[in-house]
Amino acid sequence: MNTIARQKSSRPSPLEHGLGPHFRELARFNSTKALTDSALYARLRAEVERVLDGVEVGDFAPAQEVERARRTIRATAWNVERGRQLDEIIRVLREDGLMNRSDVLLLTELDYGMARSGNRHVAREIAEGLGMAYAFAPCYVNLSKGSGLESGAEGENREALHGNAVLSRWPVTAARSVALPNGKDKMRGREKRLGSQRAVVCDVEHPRGAFRAVSLHLDAHSSQRHRRRQMRVVLDFLDGLTPSLPVLVGGDWNTSTYNSSRAAYSIPGFFRRVLMGVGHVIENHYLKPDRWFERGLFRELERRGYTYGDLNEPGAGTLHYDVKDLAANTNMGEWVPRWCFWWIEWALRDHGGRCSLKLDWFAGRDVEPDSHVAPRVVGGLRGRGGEVLSDHDPIVLDFALRKT
Repeated sequence: MNTIARQKSSRPSPLEHGLGPHFRELARFNSTKALTDSALYARLRAEVERVLDGVEVGDFAPAQEVERARRTIRATAWNVERGRQLDEIIRVLREDGLMNRSDVLLLTELDYGMARSGNRHVAREIAEGLGMAYAFAPCYVNLSKGSGLESGAEGENREALHGNAVLSRWPVTAARSVALPNGKDKMRGREKRLGSQRAVVCDVEHPRGAFRAVSLHLDAHSSQRHRRRQMRVVLDFLDGLTPSLPVLVGGDWNTSTYNSSRAAYSIPGFFRRVLMGVGHVIENHYLKPDRWFERGLFRELERRGYTYGDLNEPGAGTLHYDVKDLAANTNMGEWVPRWCFWWIEWALRDHGGRCSLKLDWFAGRDVEPDSHVAPRVVGGLRGRGGEVLSDHDPIVLDFALRKT
């Protein structure tokens, strides 16, 4: 019987660094330009770039029997919201009837050494808990504890890294990170960070054939045009890789329909949507952003040979806003005036104070969905104590590789 054997990883992280003693001094700068022009940053630049350009790869997967590989490949994409509920996230990924059979996990928003998530290495612990290989790429060195309620977390950051990851039950033969342009200056505001969003691109050797798995998180505080620009950077990078392989891209693309680069743009955008009819916008735009407000991003995918329509559950939201959500309102309150919340509550008065948005997606090239198993959003996940595991729902896709 053919098996694929891999060595388990327990080595120290190559992303460890000595930047911690300088966090307080670095956080005094109020713009990226002022920071990068400083003598302090000149001394630390090489270490910062080493960490942010790094990809940590490890393997906790046991030998896999090729003959037992499924007819199709299952992928789960999930924004795990820092990994603050890490133990319950691991349990659900292990026990859920859909996700526990995933061949690859495309995960976004994973901390490594952040006080808000217990200073744990989220990607590595999920991989070890599930018996999978992993590739984790940091996006940011965080100079603060986070935004909103996170700023009051007990303890201090250690490695202070935050990023994205690909996990696989099958060998990862290459792992890369792709830096994306920032949608706003990450040194302005309360949450100060060095770096930018990064896509994680991995070559996976599945028994049904090799393919590329991409974990992608597009900027929340950005315009629709900027999110399209970030997507274009990823697609350009993929086009330049050899050999050409089927590609699956998944993650949180923040397709909110809004220009959220500044509150001055988001507030008029909200009132425009109220005038369009709140129920109409929720059903036909928040849950179907590709129809109009985010159409540029999705047309870019199609123009480049990627499909998405049949790889996602149509009209199913993945983030659910509630006017009573303290954490969400605290985060929003850091960049929009408080009086806006009265208008939001008024606009949602006939909808129970809630609405859903479709932010998380799959897109693929030379892949096709399983005709017997529809793509789906996994909603309503809770921990054993009733706690919400993440502000996003995971999405699951069964797909096959198209022969090229």
